Amino acid sequence: MSALTRILGDSRLRVILKLLVVSFLVGLVMNAFGWSPLDVFYGIQKFFIDLWNLGFHAMDRFLGYIMLGAAIVVPAFVLLRIANYRK
Repeated sequence: MSALTRILGDSRLRVILKLLVVSFLVGLVMNAFGWSPLDVFYGIQKFFIDLWNLGFHAMDRFLGYIMLGAAIVVPAFVLLRIANYRK
């Protein structure tokens, strides 16, 4: 068994034939849906951008909740520290 056969997993002719058949089937499906290779690329890119933005939106909401709570907690803490300082 040659090194190329080990890498490809089969003989060169069979691998080329399999790739042609799978490429034809994928091309038929993509044509049926009206997709192009760039549409697939842009879809994947949009998925990762939306995932990135979702993460930052969640972080923004989390920090917003902290700031909202801190608007009450920090002044209350300062007032309690001042009240307990005199004792």
